[in-house]
Amino acid sequence: MLFGVAPATGASLPPAYPERAAWGTAPKLRQWQEQALAKYFSTGPQDFLAVATPGAGKTTFALRVATELVERGTINRITIVAPTDHLKRQWADAAARIGLAIDPNFRNADGRHGQGFIGVAVTYAQVASKPMLHRAKTEAARTLVILDEIHHGGDALSWGDGIREAFEPATRRLALTGTPFRSDTAAIPFVEYAADADGIRRSKSDYTYGYGEALRDHVVRPVIFMAYSGQMRWRTSAGEEMAASLGESAVTKDITAHAWRTALNPTGEWIPAVLAAADKRLSEVRRTVADAGGMVIATDHDDARAYAGLLKRITGESPTVILSDDAKASEKIEEYSAGDKRWMVAVRMVSEGVDVPRLAVGVYATSTATPLFFAQAVGRFVRARRRGETASVFLPSVPTLMILANQLELERDHALDRPATDEDGFAPEEALMEEANRSEKASDELTKQKFEALESQASFDRVLFDGGEFGTGGEMGSEDEQDFLGIPGLLDADQVGVLLRQRQQEQQTRRGRKGAAVAPAPEPLVGDHRMLTELRGELAKNVSAWSARSGMPHGVVHTELRKACGGPAVAQANEDQLQRRLKKLQDWFIGRK
Repeated sequence: MLFGVAPATGASLPPAYPERAAWGTAPKLRQWQEQALAKYFSTGPQDFLAVATPGAGKTTFALRVATELVERGTINRITIVAPTDHLKRQWADAAARIGLAIDPNFRNADGRHGQGFIGVAVTYAQVASKPMLHRAKTEAARTLVILDEIHHGGDALSWGDGIREAFEPATRRLALTGTPFRSDTAAIPFVEYAADADGIRRSKSDYTYGYGEALRDHVVRPVIFMAYSGQMRWRTSAGEEMAASLGESAVTKDITAHAWRTALNPTGEWIPAVLAAADKRLSEVRRTVADAGGMVIATDHDDARAYAGLLKRITGESPTVILSDDAKASEKIEEYSAGDKRWMVAVRMVSEGVDVPRLAVGVYATSTATPLFFAQAVGRFVRARRRGETASVFLPSVPTLMILANQLELERDHALDRPATDEDGFAPEEALMEEANRSEKASDELTKQKFEALESQASFDRVLFDGGEFGTGGEMGSEDEQDFLGIPGLLDADQVGVLLRQRQQEQQTRRGRKGAAVAPAPEPLVGDHRMLTELRGELAKNVSAWSARSGMPHGVVHTELRKACGGPAVAQANEDQLQRRLKKLQDWFIGRK
């Protein structure tokens, strides 16, 4: 028997836990895994890059490659490199289930891994800090290096150099990623680049299995994006009060960013309303998927704790809170994954790779918006355990996120010859991996000092699915919103599309009937977006004043104004409709009904 390996691992791999399909390895591989495995062993390459969408089963594929290489005598040591400490443990647990003993507790200071192990699981930062140590370990045996989420190998020049130095002598290198692109142009170690027709060098994978293919094969869940807009008001550092509708297109990037920040402020009305809507959605999913869970992804530690407090008031249950500086973070994730608790609140560390298969509902409550981060975050909710499970992700209705949601199935390659920022929305990575896992309190405080969130009001905007948009908007708690929150939790992708179109038609029919009874206000031939912005700001201030006087929440004031004056939500209202609401508020102030 090989040291650290149980006998006959490749021929008789034990079944994976059905509810945790990607955690272990099963005798019957998925079709894409069989195809990738066949391609790998037909060529016997030193380097192989497998790109597979999050939730498709990259771990299973990689561990099958490892067991067969061990049995064939090609390799006798395994090094697994992952982005985080939690993922090291996750890999070691998965390997143990198929008889591969991997040590996730190895430290650089140890020099050698423990007896009884065939290899180690380490982080990219760990390797980059002592590349010669890991090179010596690689040279001392016939080593297979599994590079999980290989795009992190380019997080810094020193990291890339360190990874190359450490693993250049490896017998085999198997690189894996679910998102084969970076927001910058740093080259990724051991990845082949080839020039396209425009002369731009792009990463070249040996096998690719995208989200669209995985969805058709029922390997991943269809994702329903629930987008919420609303009216925001804040004060700038210069003392000027500003107001805008969340996601309004005719505003600057700065105004969009501040409106977005205002929405995410836990003291406003937007985030509590959206969390309550997400919890209603989770209750609906749990009718058919009893242990379905939800996760809120927060920008920083302070917001995460505040969101947890809001969820406790909404649900009566304290959520699991995962902070990157918590030494027990991995234990908390594992406990949550194995249980049936409703909610988890986390900062960025849980956005990538962490395997909690029961997550079905997400709230994207962060201002981070790179394509890489968004894809990884959504990837936490798409892992399918049985056919028909759906995922629902709640989003602020801002243009950047709407584009990313509509392009979920778009396959990208990593391009080297590209400006640091381009019109496709790419921007340099915000920080190294560890910095992204920390709260970044200093930068967060600087950002928060630029403005003061004054008030936020939420409204249902639309649903995005499979590149299409559904719904006609509506107030929180309205029939229009409930139509989509109440979608069953077990539906195939085709069934989701049919049902969304059906709900859209029903809403249009309802609105048509209402419109026949009350003639809509005439639209101006040419809309003055500056006038509309000023009117929305004036309305927001007056609503705030009436709220302070009456004790009525801002959202309720807006709802009462719509009932009295007619018309859509503030974001969609025209000049005449906004003027009518301002006049009605003036009547209320002087005692007129």
